[in-house]
Amino acid sequence: MADYERYALGNFRLQSGEVLDDAVLAYETHGTLNSRGDNAVLLPSWYTGTHRSWRSIIGAGRALDPARYFIIAVNMFGNGISSSPSNSPRQGGAGFPAVSVGDNVRAQYQLLTEHLRVRELALVAGWSMGAMQAWHWAAVYPQQVKAFLSICGSARCWPLNFVFLEGVKAALLADAAFDHGNYRQPPRAGLAAFGRCYAGWAYSAAFYRDELYRNLNFATVEDLLREWERDHCQWDANDLLCMLATWQQADISRDPAFGGRFEEAISGIRARAIIMPCDTDSYFTEEEAFKEYRLLSRAVWRPIRSPYGHCAGAPGRFAAETALIEQGMAELLPQKD
Repeated sequence: MADYERYALGNFRLQSGEVLDDAVLAYETHGTLNSRGDNAVLLPSWYTGTHRSWRSIIGAGRALDPARYFIIAVNMFGNGISSSPSNSPRQGGAGFPAVSVGDNVRAQYQLLTEHLRVRELALVAGWSMGAMQAWHWAAVYPQQVKAFLSICGSARCWPLNFVFLEGVKAALLADAAFDHGNYRQPPRAGLAAFGRCYAGWAYSAAFYRDELYRNLNFATVEDLLREWERDHCQWDANDLLCMLATWQQADISRDPAFGGRFEEAISGIRARAIIMPCDTDSYFTEEEAFKEYRLLSRAVWRPIRSPYGHCAGAPGRFAAETALIEQGMAELLPQKD
């Protein structure tokens, strides 16, 4: 039995002009929407994340308390639960159309306003690609978004981030079994190489130098690398590449409302915000996060100081870092009914 709900979008027109046939968003809710429709918190998923990835920090007495807030954890297109290459009968595999961050956000807006009857979002919070969606929400729907939290994320895919993704993608595409996305059996060698390459970017130099992988119950670097291989071999290759393409093309200024004017898109954001990069993140860098932060009018700059690199921002993964994330959420959320 599925542990999520499904919302049918019908034939959903994408930013590219293509149509995603019989599009579906999968999501999970916690708590109850109030009569004003304004106690909602949106939690978009991230690359290889799902609605389940947020559960560890949702609960009584926590910042995300279902007794106070209506919490929606939504799956992005391409993650294997919402419409994806692996589960779309009419556009499956290599025939799945390119989906943008903006497409995800517009679909989520339809889910929230037309189906769940949400009028305002008290908070949109996200890590990594989830943060990209949070930025987009705040820029495109300034009337609806009261606050957003960007954890190790950005308003666009900056050049180094793009090149990093080209590297892991190349490792997968080099497997002849991938066959331009028309594989009959999973391209396991390519998936394993993808995961092994990714591990070098996910954590910091100090993480490896100081053997902090032992804190994650890995005795050696090789043990960690094999786990990254194993994890990626569980994913559908076209799903991974679908999400990766969404990531690489992320840029709030590509929304038609902004016509490529990146600084204007950010400066028009009205929501209160906390921008929370990690100082050792190798691809969502602190320097580039600061370039975006300085364009906001109502934001707090609060970097995470951690040796865990990009993974420091994963909700629930590391205790001290998660405490900072929850503190930020608590500060942005209204504390009175």
